[in-house]
Amino acid sequence: MRISFKTLVNQDLGKVKSQFNSSLLEKLSPPFPKVSIKRFDGIDLEDQFEMELNFGFFKQQWKGKVTRSYEGKETFFFIDEGNKLPFFLKSWKHQHLLLSKNGKTEIVDNITFEGKVFPLTLLLYPAMYLQFLYRKPIYRRLFR
Repeated sequence: MRISFKTLVNQDLGKVKSQFNSSLLEKLSPPFPKVSIKRFDGIDLEDQFEMELNFGFFKQQWKGKVTRSYEGKETFFFIDEGNKLPFFLKSWKHQHLLLSKNGKTEIVDNITFEGKVFPLTLLLYPAMYLQFLYRKPIYRRLFR
């Protein structure tokens, strides 16, 4: 399944890129499940991350790394892929794309994921959609 969100913010690309760190990740995490950042190396190629998702009655580990990155004059992106995922996910790939737009920046989240079994993927779609919809007002508030 694929999800894509675009959010235009009022800061230039360089300023937005410089704030892609563990603090931003914590602010973008929705209230449920509670996310604890255990490791965040950064957004450069081969950087790794580890998170713990707390669902109340159980916890799940989520580990991954940056598998691609690119920086141009008006474009920056990095892709993180999960290599240890919560039990309900088979695959995860997230492209964080920043596009310069007349002194502003368009933040694009392109997510591709698959559940362990196809029906589960369909059930996960609304939850994943809401998780990333949650980010839009936060991006706008943080990058005024």
